[in-house]
Amino acid sequence: MDSIEALSAFSALSQSTRLDVFRLLVKVGSQGLPSGEIGERLGVRQNTMSANLTVLLNAGLVRNEREGRTIRYFADFETMRGLLGFLMEDCCGGRPDLCQPVIEEIACIL
Repeated sequence: MDSIEALSAFSALSQSTRLDVFRLLVKVGSQGLPSGEIGERLGVRQNTMSANLTVLLNAGLVRNEREGRTIRYFADFETMRGLLGFLMEDCCGGRPDLCQPVIEEIACIL
């Protein structure tokens, strides 16, 4: 990921509804959610949700798949990994022990 892509992602996530949408999609994982259900869960009207999903889609933070008349949205984990990698690229000045708490915080440990 380069600076332009990172800025686009940060810009998309700088609005509270979009941040909530992205966090919800990360939480539900690979099953994703239909756009209507995202709006219902977050209490956001359909037209507002559609605009916010478009911003996230254009930033590469989410992807979608059509299922008949419904569109299901998913967090794009590859972009999320790229963004986290961009942020931590030069982390800790060669001291990986300093990065370990961050890695543990973001790891999916069951």
